[in-house]
Amino acid sequence: MISIDAGLSEDQLQFWDENGYLLIPEALDPSTVSELVNETHQMLDKLSLEDHPMTKFSTGQDGNAHVGDDYFLTSGDKVRFFFEEDAFSSSGELIKPKQRAINKIGHYLHHEIPSFRKISLSQQNTRIARSLNFRDPRVLQSMIICKSPEIGGRVPPHQDSTFLYTNPPSAVGFWYALEDATKENGCLSFAKGSHKRTPIKQRFVRTPQGGTGFIGNDGAEFPEDIQKLQQNGTDRVNEEEEEYTMGEVKAGTLVLIHGNLLHKSEKNTSSKSRFIYTFHVIEGQQEYDEKNWLQPPAKGFSRLYS
Repeated sequence: MISIDAGLSEDQLQFWDENGYLLIPEALDPSTVSELVNETHQMLDKLSLEDHPMTKFSTGQDGNAHVGDDYFLTSGDKVRFFFEEDAFSSSGELIKPKQRAINKIGHYLHHEIPSFRKISLSQQNTRIARSLNFRDPRVLQSMIICKSPEIGGRVPPHQDSTFLYTNPPSAVGFWYALEDATKENGCLSFAKGSHKRTPIKQRFVRTPQGGTGFIGNDGAEFPEDIQKLQQNGTDRVNEEEEEYTMGEVKAGTLVLIHGNLLHKSEKNTSSKSRFIYTFHVIEGQQEYDEKNWLQPPAKGFSRLYS
């Protein structure tokens, strides 16, 4: 087990700085992993379809629009269920059992579900955030991503700060594997070092006409520390030329993901699910405006510490 009781080590911080991601094996012990998996299955079993709008989560690829209905836009302080696109027939009928049809559960598990709150707002994550120089870290957009067998959708290359933008960018993803993540069931892949050369050019926002969409970013494109590197002439690379490193991990692993880092995952072509739990941390002292699709609850985003 890698101990992070005192925060991230110098070697871990160096890897993070150079690559924009970090794998921390055994960040959750087996009993905690089992508890979270069981909790997830219970939520799926209890899901009622009677009054569900059957909202599908789309990655926005292949010409499909990103999800943007009211059920999605008002999920910032609720626990809601979003379906895989491939769980439905061409005529719109659900063709998979509900337990194997869900893409993700979100977006307020870190507050509403005690077992997920415990691992989100933990001393371990407090120490990690301090190691990453957060001053007032706020937790938001917590999700269980199910990546169901055979239909768990591909997620194309993206940057998390596009979807949770602060000015300057500050998002960091905390991604916990609840099951082994492999090449076959759609593990993550990372474009090493792309956090230093790939700007945040677009933002995912609420559109004036309703729903969601992408707009050009007119704010800072890099976090404060990387802005200085850009001023000194750090090379930028065409996104299509990036090479990706696969990140197969065991259950219990924590993956940290820089908000500017390009990363992706492929479709789950196996017979095994790939349950993960993830949330994001942003710097509470940076501007988070009303354009962002996810808006804070009345009491504000959850403080990790202050």
